[in-house]
Amino acid sequence: MMVPDCHKRLEAALEDLKGTLVELEETDQKEGHEFEEARNIVTDVAKLFES
Repeated sequence: MMVPDCHKRLEAALEDLKGTLVELEETDQKEGHEFEEARNIVTDVAKLFES
């Protein structure tokens, strides 16, 4: 169980990261270790929210 404020902040950060990934995909800058790591983080955090 997460503290509600932390949960809201994590959701906001996740949405920001998703938005940044979309922007990078639109400009064809989706290469590199950082991009893949960011996608993995999005997946991991989404799983955390499901539980």
